[in-house]
Amino acid sequence: MKNYVLSNTRDSKKEYKKVINQTCSAIVKSINSEKSYAGPTPQELKEIVKQETILPENGLGYEKTFEKIKDKVLPNLLRPSSSDYMAHLHGASLLETLSSELIISTFNQSMDSWDQSPVATEIEVETINELCKLYGYDSLADGVFTSGGSQSNQTAIILARDWFCNEVLNHDVKKFGLPANFSKLKMYTSEISHFSMEKSAHILGMGYESVVKVPVDSKMKMDIAALKDLIQKDKDAGNIPYLIVGTVGTTDFGSIDDLVELSKVASENNMWLHADAAYGSGVILSDKYKNRVAGFELCDSITVDFHKMFLMPISCSAVLVKDAKDFEALTIHADYLNRTEDEEDGYTNLVDKSLQTTRRFDALKVWTSFQVRGKDGWAKLINTSMENAQYLYKKLCEDENYDVITEPEISSVVFRYVDKSLSDEENDTLNKKIRRTLIHQCGTIIGQTVSDGKVYLKFTLLNPLITSDKLGELLALIKILAKM
Repeated sequence: MKNYVLSNTRDSKKEYKKVINQTCSAIVKSINSEKSYAGPTPQELKEIVKQETILPENGLGYEKTFEKIKDKVLPNLLRPSSSDYMAHLHGASLLETLSSELIISTFNQSMDSWDQSPVATEIEVETINELCKLYGYDSLADGVFTSGGSQSNQTAIILARDWFCNEVLNHDVKKFGLPANFSKLKMYTSEISHFSMEKSAHILGMGYESVVKVPVDSKMKMDIAALKDLIQKDKDAGNIPYLIVGTVGTTDFGSIDDLVELSKVASENNMWLHADAAYGSGVILSDKYKNRVAGFELCDSITVDFHKMFLMPISCSAVLVKDAKDFEALTIHADYLNRTEDEEDGYTNLVDKSLQTTRRFDALKVWTSFQVRGKDGWAKLINTSMENAQYLYKKLCEDENYDVITEPEISSVVFRYVDKSLSDEENDTLNKKIRRTLIHQCGTIIGQTVSDGKVYLKFTLLNPLITSDKLGELLALIKILAKM
């Protein structure tokens, strides 16, 4: 390559266009079937990508290197945009957001200070304001984009802890560290909530023992009576409840905790309420089903993920807070970055409310796609995925060979194939075999989990291209594989 970077020179612009066009053409050519995966096993992939070195003494140049990408990488990449992919909360990307990704990567803004991201900063501020309104917050609210749901949840837990210590325990964690009785602080979350709760507790020095897992009911929602009982028992034992996390869309089942009831419990006990809506945040845009996620406005903070139901490229998430002042827990000034005099003159430095310093301009994807699709377009996308799940659930319930755990609230359906002549352990092995066969022989990827000690399969139906015919064909295929 003659040019190192894209600049104002004629040659660099020409080379940039050539590289982007070559890449685009190769990507399109590589997508030559409906399969979500070409099929190689882990061992086969290791052999495919194996090289003596990826850092030769003399560079190969772009053309030769790109030939390797076309030969080894592109054919073997997972294709989440395929309607044969329904394994995880990770899916297709809307076309306009791929355009945004190209802009984000090319201009490489860093969202920590205004002078590294002038218009990008203003776009993120505008986007956050719109999101706060969408989830029922008023003008006192604020938010920031993050790397994903785990970081959004961790941010909320930090803010909750510092708010509680400052306001209730009269202890400034920011200045003095954790209070002497920090081991008594307790947060409460569903027993099937995301593992980022325990991980965050560990990172924050509070440990797994500070996370109290609350039992769920038959619909996989947090049991409110059990929550109240656990809080009271902790109080009686001298522990200090400070945080409740309601899950709006559990990872496996898509079940939605009752935010309205949880807000009452939090208020009665002077606790922070966080909504982990990494999965279910998209339901707010459904004209038919948004009542299922009632109560966002009652929460002190909300995790929103755009690389799940919102169909945007990874990474794209945000954490919203009801009171912007709570972000002060993360603010620290540096002369080389977020100078006080600049902020007094109206220069917004977003690092003041972020765990990250360097951060991508992910807000552009939301800003763009919201305008492209509008409320009506988004309602159609969200409704399609939720109604696909309802259709699949009905089909499974009609077939005695399938065991379904609970009716879906969003777009995940957990089930297992059952051969009544086999034991539970043998059916576990059978379901594992079905999933592996689908991956490596059929190019279809579905999920697998464990519930009540048994192995279950999972369809996570985010892709709006999935049809009822496709679902029917997959169920029929599973029955065929089960009998092989």
